[in-house]
Amino acid sequence: MLRISIKDGKARRLLTLEGKLIAPWTTELVTAAFPDHANQPAGRELVIDLRGVTDISPDGEEALYHLMVRGSKFRGGGVFIKQVLKQLAQRMRQ
Repeated sequence: MLRISIKDGKARRLLTLEGKLIAPWTTELVTAAFPDHANQPAGRELVIDLRGVTDISPDGEEALYHLMVRGSKFRGGGVFIKQVLKQLAQRMRQ
């Protein structure tokens, strides 16, 4: 199960994730991040808070990669989460 909390501000949209980032919740994450299929929600910065994420499946990694490619920023997370983000960033630069 994944809980997605959304906090919209003038300059950014903050998504706070709690739980496991696995299918089918990965689709919900992308939909919450970009509800109108725009690159950025209403021209604001998109920040994903991963401090509450306990597990990431390969589908979850793909969702994070998709968000990273579209310019999302990430914060929080333990050693595992930071390593996943580092690998995805390296993949993006290739």
